[in-house]
Amino acid sequence: MPLILHYHPLASFCWKVLIALYENGTEFDPVIVDLGDEKSRAAFLELWPQGKFPLLQDTTRNRLVPESTIIIDYLDAYHPGRIRFIPEDRDLARQTRLADQFYDRYVHEPMQKIVTDRVRPAGTRDPYGVKQARETLLTSYPMIERDMRSREWAMGAAFTLADCAAFPALFYANKVEPFVGKYPDMTAYLERLSARPSIVRVLEEAGPYFKFFPAEEPKD
Repeated sequence: MPLILHYHPLASFCWKVLIALYENGTEFDPVIVDLGDEKSRAAFLELWPQGKFPLLQDTTRNRLVPESTIIIDYLDAYHPGRIRFIPEDRDLARQTRLADQFYDRYVHEPMQKIVTDRVRPAGTRDPYGVKQARETLLTSYPMIERDMRSREWAMGAAFTLADCAAFPALFYANKVEPFVGKYPDMTAYLERLSARPSIVRVLEEAGPYFKFFPAEEPKD
């Protein structure tokens, strides 16, 4: 199979790419990377020394494609399906990329800051950084609520790159700074996303790994 995806089923940025692949039924060989396993880690670092996943390998074109947004852009260009995740209209494409970056920078990244701080050793945690991350989330939530008041998906009627970015960001953000029930339109959007078959599949595959998610604040 020409496409190989190096990823982990629990990793939120990997979900973003998996959603795009499953939406279009794009065939690929999955390679689960376990950074805690010496052999798996060494093999992945040999391929991509930065050690960040997801990483897409296109053996037909001899390309390594890192970064979730870039991977989806690459799939749109070289392995297109029925859904085009980035619209052809340049202005709409710009707005879609902006929405993607909004979810990545102002929901996904602060969520990850809170989560990763929970697994840092005692004495090395960053309470001020976590406080800033929560403030970023609490600033983002009303903006999303406003946008979703009149939309089915992030950009309107069409499912796009922005929705691939939104689901993992919102799913995990709700676990660290809950919004469900407080923001009804954002809650309804998350529910619509959660019902899509591609996302149901992502969640089912992640199920055995949820026990590793640090659900509670650490006690020093």
